[in-house]
Amino acid sequence: MTHALMVPDLPAPGALGNIDSYIQAANRIPLLTEEQEQSLARRFRDEEDLEAARGLVMSHLRLVIAIARGYLGYGLPHADLIQEGNIGLMKAVKRFDPDRGVRLVSFAIHWIKAEIHEYILRNWRLVKVATTKAQRKLFFNLRSLKRSSNTLNPAEVLEVAKTLGVKPEEVVEMETRLTGQDVALDGGVDDDERDGARVAPINWLSDSAAAPLDVMEAEQDGRLREEGLQSALAALDDRSRTIVQRRWLVQEGESTATLHELAAEYGVSAERIRQIEAKAMQKMKATMHRALETA
Repeated sequence: MTHALMVPDLPAPGALGNIDSYIQAANRIPLLTEEQEQSLARRFRDEEDLEAARGLVMSHLRLVIAIARGYLGYGLPHADLIQEGNIGLMKAVKRFDPDRGVRLVSFAIHWIKAEIHEYILRNWRLVKVATTKAQRKLFFNLRSLKRSSNTLNPAEVLEVAKTLGVKPEEVVEMETRLTGQDVALDGGVDDDERDGARVAPINWLSDSAAAPLDVMEAEQDGRLREEGLQSALAALDDRSRTIVQRRWLVQEGESTATLHELAAEYGVSAERIRQIEAKAMQKMKATMHRALETA
């Protein structure tokens, strides 16, 4: 039986007056079990139950906070990054299919990052160079100081830099930003199935390092598999266990035993060793599958 999930209302990141208060409140919201997540996702998909959608969103706010923290180096307010990430989370909930066999946390990461990336690119010019009074003056006055629409020549760059009190390289940088064309981050977030999305800028903007949640999931998966392997080995008889270990689970630097070597040790044919190995592997696979299902 699925237990009801009581999720409190939570204002927008800036509404509490202190981003730390918002983060603390979000972190107090309980995580969903897989059963609860599946139930809420199906209620939203099949019945358009907005309360179910709210439960999915609220329980994953801490994920948005963690992802948004990785983008603080761009100089944008943490609250704004979180708010944009929350929009991505809501889009993910809307498109989440509980029958795909994946948890919402894995599905939502792409949508959260896509919205944050789009927000950064919309605001990156001002954030990147207009951080001082002189740079802001350069940003708003460069176009009017240019005598034509052509690129500034070296003499004009020096003249503008002297007039506005900035470095010549800052003038060149700002002119490049002002004349550059905006590029859609992902070719349209709603069209991710199209071929064009695979070559969109988001594919080379993403951090190649594993996200903390990915690392945690990988470690948990590895632990469960290791425990399942040990349980599966324990279920074998001594001869079968030894054959499997010497054929597949040798230590680094050691060589695996051949069928003929094991056949000589046990006084049977190589074909008999192969049959024992195949039967043991089949039994282990079934045991590990049951262990992962009940984990």
